[in-house]
Amino acid sequence: MSEQGGAAAAGPRDEGRRRPEAPPEAREPLAPSEQGGAAAAGPRDEGRRRHPAPPEAREQSSTVSALLNWLMPDVPLARVALLRRAVYAFVIIDVLLLHTSGYYHGWADPAWYRPLLLGQLLHLPAASVPLVELLRWGCLAAAAVALAGRLPRLAGAAVAVTWIWYQYVAFAYGKVDHDRADFVVALLVLPTVAAAATAVDRRRSEAAGFAVRAIQLTAIATYFLSAWAKVRFGGIGWVNSATMVRAVVRRGTWLGDQLLQVPWTLHAFQWVLITAELLSPLIFVVGERWRRRMVFAWYLFHASVYATITIAFWPHLVMMLAFLPLEEYRDRFVSWFRRPRRGSPEPTEPPEVPATERTGVPVRG
Repeated sequence: MSEQGGAAAAGPRDEGRRRPEAPPEAREPLAPSEQGGAAAAGPRDEGRRRHPAPPEAREQSSTVSALLNWLMPDVPLARVALLRRAVYAFVIIDVLLLHTSGYYHGWADPAWYRPLLLGQLLHLPAASVPLVELLRWGCLAAAAVALAGRLPRLAGAAVAVTWIWYQYVAFAYGKVDHDRADFVVALLVLPTVAAAATAVDRRRSEAAGFAVRAIQLTAIATYFLSAWAKVRFGGIGWVNSATMVRAVVRRGTWLGDQLLQVPWTLHAFQWVLITAELLSPLIFVVGERWRRRMVFAWYLFHASVYATITIAFWPHLVMMLAFLPLEEYRDRFVSWFRRPRRGSPEPTEPPEVPATERTGVPVRG
């Protein structure tokens, strides 16, 4: 009786003498739907329970997540490091040996300068001898620093600016080569990857995956858009035209001259070419084994084109390396190089050293 009604009559003196709570064993377990939310829920949250998202929102969220995972896959940093070496080594070869017209345009009359879209947006001036010399040697110096693994982000950004500007000087006075678009993308995205990437770094990175995927997409777009351009400007009759015959007559080799004696081979080659270009996006949906086979098939195709009409898309060939697991090939090469050669003595295990000699402390038997 003394306890009945005590709660109603409790005053300020009884606030510190509350009845102790029941031990955890005696409490009623929460329902599964309430577990985890009762502790944080307050009076204001009682009417605002979180409801599950509708099916349409969940499907949309899963689609966006799948797209982001595809655009930014986890790729080993070693693959980007090896791709950097190939890219910056090619920059040096290209500036010195392959594409040198930008250097000669420094002496051209500015009256022949026709700014491209990039030049119109950035108000780039006509080429001059000091500008061309600065771009040329600055590009070579930055590429050498990046190739050595020093300051890859800063040096990579310098290579991107100087090489793209150097190519712009060449193209602002004549034909624009379409095989360098994916290489421009590579120079822009490679400096965004972690600077500490090395050829033996097996850490996986989404930033590395995004860089590789961007290069892959641009490389395949080069093939697909090339087929679209053939159909757009030449019509569907391009595949039955004499385009390859004309190319062989203009700049053919001994192999090309032999194919002229069998004209149907060049005609069939045009059908194979446009079919392969239109189906090139399939490389993103096939398995890893078939992806490698497709890349090697494209390399074989470019080798046959060079052997026939001496045309090679050199920067594009470097970009196709983005589809290959370069780190695996490097490991295989290193293991093959280090394995014992025939006739060399087999490595022997070192003799076991007694414990007394290893530690200097006698061992009790």
